[in-house]
Amino acid sequence: MRGKPAPRRKIANDPKYGSPVLSKFINYIMTGGKKSVAQRVVYGAFDIVAKKTEKAPNEVFETALVNVSPSLEVKSKRVGGANYQIPMQVRAERRQQLAFRWLIGAARSKKGRPMAEKLAGEIMAAAENTGDAVKKKMDVQRMAEANRAFAHFAR
Repeated sequence: MRGKPAPRRKIANDPKYGSPVLSKFINYIMTGGKKSVAQRVVYGAFDIVAKKTEKAPNEVFETALVNVSPSLEVKSKRVGGANYQIPMQVRAERRQQLAFRWLIGAARSKKGRPMAEKLAGEIMAAAENTGDAVKKKMDVQRMAEANRAFAHFAR
């Protein structure tokens, strides 16, 4: 690696709720540099969550993130001509990144409704420990548990 790694940029808090995590989530939703569209989708989803659950939407979102973020994942490693799936702890930044990716992917995979409604449904489902994003997390955790025998290859 030449030079030094790029410095981590500070992401400004989102304008409505003042949360840096929500601001990052909006950036993940954004496609083609259209931040106002992404904000409209996320805030629309939060309004739907507030109506249906009658709780603070940012609290429901935080609960959903905790329920979706994995603690273990498998990484492929080549040892003596064979590839092993080695269970590893997930770093905090990657945990958040995977949770965002799985929530958005689960919402985008549903068809026939506006994105704000699909996202709201997925956030509410994840907050209750159900839904496609939580299923994805469980699959990853199950894979790591199944390959626990290869944990000694981790260095």
